[in-house]
Parts: sequence; C-alpha cells; structure tokens
Amino acid sequence: MSNQQHQGLPVAGYKPQSDEKVALVNENKELEERILRQMDRLAALPAGTVDPRWFSIGRTAIENGFMALNRSIFQPGRASLPEDLPAHRAHDDLGRVA
Repeated sequence: MSNQQHQGLPVAGYKPQSDEKVALVNENKELEERILRQMDRLAALPAGTVDPRWFSIGRTAIENGFMALNRSIFQPGRASLPEDLPAHRAHDDLGRVA
C-alpha cells in the first residue's frame, strides 16, 4: 500500500488524505450510487406503488448515512475565521482564552 497523500479539497477544514482513505471513500461512493440507482428505479414505478413521503425520508437518511461514513474517514476539521485568536495565545476547546 502506498503512503501517498492526496491534497485535501480546496475547502476550509479539509486536509490531505492517504491512498487508503481515498480508496475507502471511493468504495462508499460506489455503494451509495448503486443504492441511489435502485431508488431511482423505485421512484419510476407507477403512482401509489411507493409512498413518496417515506421514500423521501429513506433517501435522505441514506444520503446522510453515506455522508457521515465518509466524514468519519476524511475527518474534516473546523474552518478558521479571520477573527480567530492568534496561534500564540492559548485557548481551550471552546475557543476561550485560557
């Protein structure tokens, strides 16, 4: 296995990722796409076959679940803001000056 680091997304809070983590997330993305395509087939069934309210709840739950799995692997951090304390000042986990 490679120890190559992929650059993080150019989005605040994202960091470089290993080949292994990228592969895991790509596997999850493939699984998610297969499930979403099955859901597309269900959505195309004649009216009344699938309850649209529960279908929507289920789709949202699946999308949220995969998002949570992928975030658990990539572990993005919080974004820094211009008004954040300078790095040389000590502060606790809540951002308060210690």
